[in-house]
Amino acid sequence: MAGVHTSGGEAAASGRARVSRIGGRLLVRLPAEASLAMPSRGQVAVHARLGEYAFDTVLEPDGRKGHWIAVTEELRAATGVRAGEETSFEIERSDAWPEPEVPADLREALAAEPETAAPWQDITPMARWEWVRWIGATKSAATRDKRIGVTVSKLLAGKRRPCCFDLASCTDPELAKSGKLIEES
Repeated sequence: MAGVHTSGGEAAASGRARVSRIGGRLLVRLPAEASLAMPSRGQVAVHARLGEYAFDTVLEPDGRKGHWIAVTEELRAATGVRAGEETSFEIERSDAWPEPEVPADLREALAAEPETAAPWQDITPMARWEWVRWIGATKSAATRDKRIGVTVSKLLAGKRRPCCFDLASCTDPELAKSGKLIEES
């Protein structure tokens, strides 16, 4: 069960959630009440706490109006969470989006077109997250390469965001089927 509260108009929630394993990856699926406390069904930047460990992250959408937190190796090491266990959590929406990890192939394509440097830096971190998500939302190498080319082209044309994809869907091809987070293995 999640506790939902607002502090000065800020969306926040806390409670307990189960650590799941999908394939080789760990994640924490937030209870429905916690996701509903957030202002969007898509990605949301948050100040978070798992157990006693505080960090900033971006909640990922599950494609079912909910959210999940990726448990990176660093986060697992800091918290000690394991698949199948419950952990306490706290989340509070943040206006400060952390920078996304830009994949090497996109980084190389942007570096090969120096004119993209200014537009890439001019867009918000949230918009950079959207570009990274859109590029990563495919298993096909050919489609990924095409999306990287389109990203470069659109940035050079002054476009600030990718278009035509559901921001509330789960776009991680290792974890999603038909835009929905798959069930744990």
